[in-house]
Amino acid sequence: MKRRNLISDINVVPYIDVMLVLLVIFMISAPLMVQGIQINLPEISSEALPVKNNEPLIISINESGKIFLETESTKNQSLKLNELNEKVKKIFEVNPSMQVVIRGDSKVSYARVMSVMSELQSVGARDIGLISQPISNTK
Repeated sequence: MKRRNLISDINVVPYIDVMLVLLVIFMISAPLMVQGIQINLPEISSEALPVKNNEPLIISINESGKIFLETESTKNQSLKLNELNEKVKKIFEVNPSMQVVIRGDSKVSYARVMSVMSELQSVGARDIGLISQPISNTK
């Protein structure tokens, strides 16, 4: 009677299959995970702002000039300037050194962005930045 040797190899093919399925799922879902309101950001070549320890407060202005405060309680809810003032003032009472960034659509008027920045400065925002998109070389 012949003795059979045990094979102690691990079959990795099922693990590779699972990994490839997960890769495809993440590749499909990653572009869908855009934060906040859909906005066409202007394409500018500039250096990135240094990000502080905490997450910045994001304010979006869409093409029609509507203002959105990107927080859990006000997500996808357009605000007027005085409503923005009240909500941001409450946030700055808790964290006065918070960084604020504005995501303005490339077609929104300069005056609208400046009025939002002025409103933010009136409630104590000192660190205000603008979000842009890097210039794409596919043009």
